[in-house]
Amino acid sequence: MNIAVLIPCYNEEHAIEQVIRDFRAALPQAAIYVYDNNSKDRTVALARAAGAVVRFEPLQGKGNVVRRMFSDIEADIYVMVDGDATYHAPSAPELIARLVDENLDMVVGSRLHTEEAGAFRAGHQLGNHMLTGFVAWLFGDRFKDMLSGYRVFSRRFVKSFPAMSAGFETETELVVHALSLSMPVAEIETPYFARPEGSVSKLNTYRDGWRILVTIFKLLKREKPLALFGAAFALLSLLAVILVEPVFATFMQTGLVPRFPTAILATGIMILAFLSLTAGIILDTVTHGRREAKRLAYLSYAAPGPRPPSAP
Repeated sequence: MNIAVLIPCYNEEHAIEQVIRDFRAALPQAAIYVYDNNSKDRTVALARAAGAVVRFEPLQGKGNVVRRMFSDIEADIYVMVDGDATYHAPSAPELIARLVDENLDMVVGSRLHTEEAGAFRAGHQLGNHMLTGFVAWLFGDRFKDMLSGYRVFSRRFVKSFPAMSAGFETETELVVHALSLSMPVAEIETPYFARPEGSVSKLNTYRDGWRILVTIFKLLKREKPLALFGAAFALLSLLAVILVEPVFATFMQTGLVPRFPTAILATGIMILAFLSLTAGIILDTVTHGRREAKRLAYLSYAAPGPRPPSAP
């Protein structure tokens, strides 16, 4: 099978040669592609010198690079890894073997049990744990390291993935795509290392954490609108009942409605609640149709594992 190693890259001159060298040794049969995202240093020259195929994506952001890589490259198996030399290249054959042997669509290299000091900053680890837990609560608990940049994909995953995000939210989008279609996936613990000296992380803990959180809510609206708008219906209905309760009690005792503005407000809020529920029902029908279309696109490609023999 054709294997492609995809390396999104931005200003990684201190690490890119090592990444290419390590993955060339681990997967000698694979084609290695470096997608440069407007680097200002020697990343491109060093990647070419190391033997990688270098391509470019001018729109800034990892999500834009992932969209371009998935569109351009044709392969049976895709290995995506960051170009910062923090991931363990010798684990790639194990990830691929798991994908092929079990006919999976995505295998994630988990970083959560690294023993190297400084490899996983405390703030990043906490944020990863919180965001992964939030996605697990909303969409399904199948991953422990949702934001890992080390993944192996089947062709049918890559070609059915509707890449919409622009930045580091793309990992969240990858996970929710797998969960929304109930794809067969797995997670394997892999070693994780500190960046080489001189290499700097492009992830901003607070800004990118906020963008990932916003993306989760966007994906919730897109993939589970009835749950989102149903929750809004429940909250608005509860608020309306709380507001109208003393008005109703007074009316039952006296036959009068002295707090007329409160009654109007409660009525308006209840109308909004039912509008929210109606929107959720309509959008859920639309989502069901979109999911069927994505499922058909996904099923149009063969699984990565061994093909069953043809019937005589």
